[in-house]
Amino acid sequence: MAKGLMMGFLAGGIVGAVVALLYAPKSGKELRSDIKIKKDEFLDDSAEYMKIAKSKASDLINDGKKKSEQIIREAKEKANNLLDDANSVLSEAKIKATDKFGSAKDKISMETDRIKDAFKAGIDAYKDEKSKGTEI
Repeated sequence: MAKGLMMGFLAGGIVGAVVALLYAPKSGKELRSDIKIKKDEFLDDSAEYMKIAKSKASDLINDGKKKSEQIIREAKEKANNLLDDANSVLSEAKIKATDKFGSAKDKISMETDRIKDAFKAGIDAYKDEKSKGTEI
């Protein structure tokens, strides 16, 4: 908005100066001299405005770079935090799964031993009964 306002003042000043020069009661030589002076002033002013505009543009670009670097840094930080959290959850799940698997393995082993013992006791009881039956 400030840029547009400055350009408006500059354009208005130029138009006003040209109109004043054209309607002023001066000789052609004086008029040409005044126009040349105003042209030089205009060029000087334009150069100064361009210098200011370049400086402001450079500042804006640098600010934009700083902000984008900060946003990228924050995004990387958040991504790293998420990865750390995910790794932590995964590690906890592995530990729990290993514990559950070990516990289940122990239970299965104990139950297998119980079944083997019961099956063996059943076979022994069968053999005892069978041998009793053949002795009679």
